[in-house]
Amino acid sequence: MNTDSSPQGIPAATIIIFRNAPQNGAPEGLMTEVLMPEVLMTVRSRNMTFAGGMAVFPGGRVDPADFALGQAVAAGGGMTPDEAAHQIAAVRETLEETGLALGLAGDINAERAAQARALLAEVGALAPVLEAFGWSLDLAQITPFARWFPKNENIPRVYDTRFYLANLGTGAVDVSIDHAENTHLFWTSAQGALDAAERGEIKLIFPTRRNLERLALFASFEEAKAQAEAIPVRTIMPQVVEHEGQPWLTILGDAGYPVTAELLENVARG
Repeated sequence: MNTDSSPQGIPAATIIIFRNAPQNGAPEGLMTEVLMPEVLMTVRSRNMTFAGGMAVFPGGRVDPADFALGQAVAAGGGMTPDEAAHQIAAVRETLEETGLALGLAGDINAERAAQARALLAEVGALAPVLEAFGWSLDLAQITPFARWFPKNENIPRVYDTRFYLANLGTGAVDVSIDHAENTHLFWTSAQGALDAAERGEIKLIFPTRRNLERLALFASFEEAKAQAEAIPVRTIMPQVVEHEGQPWLTILGDAGYPVTAELLENVARG
């Protein structure tokens, strides 16, 4: 059954990063530029154990150093050490995988973000980077969106992943792959990613597809954030249900997702 209390999985975190992009086919003579939301996705290296070759959102596992820093953040009040660690991991992984400095405050520009990314690659933890650059965490930039734990006794490495939202707004943004876990970074509308998957241009695992379908409901980051704040995050644990003689992989029906089931034979495995 789907449940809010889950057995131990590998803790992980990811940020769904929004930006505004000009929309093709804007009405002629429109005085203000029509914008549409795009999200950043990455194609994981085929050599990766989890989701190799799949298009996903930037993110990764929560490290011991993230938990240590999370304890210090939580001491100031406002969130639990566990939640703070996940948000910190999302910030760290985003800088590591894309070069974007999200969830941070201070003197930040493209050059310093690139330097911070290089230092992070050396030290492997966010705290020394914050100290070196005089930055601080600004986790108010991040909005909790979802939590997925596709528990399966037949799979030894199962990730318990928390998804967050963040917004870059409008403007040119430079991103680049980390040359380790990822082979390609690209901006796309949520519906554009779903369409690309239908054409066979990218591959999507079950949680990514469901999250893209949910994101496709929104005309802006603000709409996505409003829904995320209105629906409490619950742990989604997909389960197989027989329907008309066929097995379907299903999820919670009241967690904000427009599609809650997919034929098991069609589900892409990570």
